[in-house]
Order: sequence, then C-alpha cells, then structure tokens
Amino acid sequence: MAYYTYDSLDSELISELRQDGRATISNLAKKLKVSRATIQNRLDRLIHNGAILGFTIRVHEALDKETVKAMMMIEVTGKSTSQVIRKLRGIPQLIKLHTTNGAWDLVAEIHTTSLREFDEVLRQVREIDGILNSETSVLLSSL
Repeated sequence: MAYYTYDSLDSELISELRQDGRATISNLAKKLKVSRATIQNRLDRLIHNGAILGFTIRVHEALDKETVKAMMMIEVTGKSTSQVIRKLRGIPQLIKLHTTNGAWDLVAEIHTTSLREFDEVLRQVREIDGILNSETSVLLSSL
C-alpha cells in the first residue's frame, strides 16, 4: 500500500461504502457534505493506494445456506509472512485475513460453494511456500 495520510473524510467515506457499496458518488457527496469531484478524487486515490481492495456484496445467511465456511489458522516460517500474505490475498475464497499472536501467525476466513471447492482451496493454501502448518475448522452455524 502506497504511503498516504488518511484523514477523517477518508474514514467516513470508507464507513459509508461499508454500509452501502453501491452508494452513488452524488449520495456520498451529500451525506459527507463535500462536492462530487472530492468524493471521486478520494475514491480514486483510496483504490489506487490500496486502501480499498475491492467491492463485494454481503448475502443474508438465509440465502447463503449452502456456503461452506471455515476458519484456517496458519503458521508461517521465518520472515516469509509478507510473501505468504500476498499469495493468500490472491485466493478469492479467503474473504478475510488476519495477523495474530500465539501459536498461529495468520487466521483466514474461507467461504466456498462446495466441499470440492473447499478441498481445492485447502490444497492451494498448503502449497504456498512459507506455510509451515495449518489447522482448519469448518463453521457449522453462526449465532
């Protein structure tokens, strides 16, 4: 991510987009009380600098019953964490990735449409150079 000092407008813009990723530039400008050009410029900069990685949708759990969801704990060898993270970010089924302390270095949330796809994702992750060990738990229900 390129160096850029983020301010309160950037934070507010990201917050609004988290609530509604389809919000129009006009509506965002009205809500944040700035011009449309300001919103467009900020949005372009946030995307270019890597602060915004992309846009997605969130599906209500009632419509998402068939999704296989899991948490994968990952142990990384030596100083290869940044290289491993870059490769993990290239796997679209890893919807969240966190660094952590303790026995595991990274925690990844996985969403797939089938057990076959889930198995393929596990294979992809385990083949990444720098990953020493992993443990995966399938999520049975969300409370």
